[in-house]
Order: sequence, then C-alpha cells, then structure tokens
Amino acid sequence: MAGTSRHKRKMAINAKKQLANCSDPIERLRLQCLARGSAGIKGLGRTFRIMVDDNSRTLDMKEFLKGLSDYGVLIEKEEFLITLRPPMSNARKEVVLQAFKKLDKTGDGVITIEDLRGVYNVKNHPKYRNGEWTEDQVFCKFLDSFDSPDDKDGKVTKEEFLNYYSGVSASIDTDIYFIVMMKNAWKLD
Repeated sequence: MAGTSRHKRKMAINAKKQLANCSDPIERLRLQCLARGSAGIKGLGRTFRIMVDDNSRTLDMKEFLKGLSDYGVLIEKEEFLITLRPPMSNARKEVVLQAFKKLDKTGDGVITIEDLRGVYNVKNHPKYRNGEWTEDQVFCKFLDSFDSPDDKDGKVTKEEFLNYYSGVSASIDTDIYFIVMMKNAWKLD
C-alpha cells in the first residue's frame, strides 16, 4: 500500500514539474489532472457530469470552460479549439499563403488597410453603399475577421491568416474542394 501511495505522489510531483514547461493545451489539461493524483482524470469526469446545467447530458463550450475553471484547470478557449483542429495539408497551406501574398501588397508579412486598397473593392458592401460606413471602416471590419481575438490590432499576420483558414479547413473534407474554394474566393491562378 505504501508503494502505491508513494507512486501516486511521485506521479503528481512529476506532472507539476512537466506542467511548468508545457505549452500544448491538451497535454496541459492532462498534466493538470495528473497533478491532482491518480484520480484526477476521474474527478474531471465527475466534474463534467456536474457541469451540464440543462440535463441534456452534453456540454456546450460555455459549460465546458466554466467547469474546467471550477475544477482549477486553466485553459484558453481559442488555444483549446486550435489544438483540436486537424492540421492543414501542404496543398491547403500553399493556397492560403498565395491568398495572403495577394493581399500583402507591401510584402512585409502583415496585411493592413493600406495593403487592401486596390485589392479589395468595398463598392458593393451594403454598409458602404448606404453610406453607413466609410471605405476604411469596411477594411477594418474585413481585417477584424482574420485578426486574433485576443489582439485586435487592425493588422493581420501570416500566422493569423493561416489560423483563420485552419478553422475553415477543418470543416472541408477534401483538399480539392478547399483549393477550388480558395482560388475562387481570392481569384487566384
């Protein structure tokens, strides 16, 4: 019995040490559970059952994140969702980078309002047409859709652009369909 107890304590200590240097969200979740001892993952399962507020026996994202927080597991929603996405194939990445290059007129690795002038036509945007928004406001809203939710700076980096399309890619089964969609949307050769 003492050996088992010692093993559990060692496992928890080791998990805490590994946690200090871990950046992968799924691995951090696992280590945070193990740091609670051998019953940590079982306890998380019990917490999941408690988290369900509406008797649906399924967790929505809000319940899930609240429950993790209540359990003492700190994880960012975006970080978690990004990790769950399947990686994009090289063919998909290549077409996304072609679109990025087309928008990044200055070639500095960042898409700004100035880069969009002459590349993105706002004339048919409904809020521009009815006079509600200026050209710059349309550009800002456009950039905002690609910008990181945690750092809305009006500039879109290659990483942010890839991240956005990684989310889109996750819902498209075949490379061919994704590539055709990107080429049509961005008028790529």
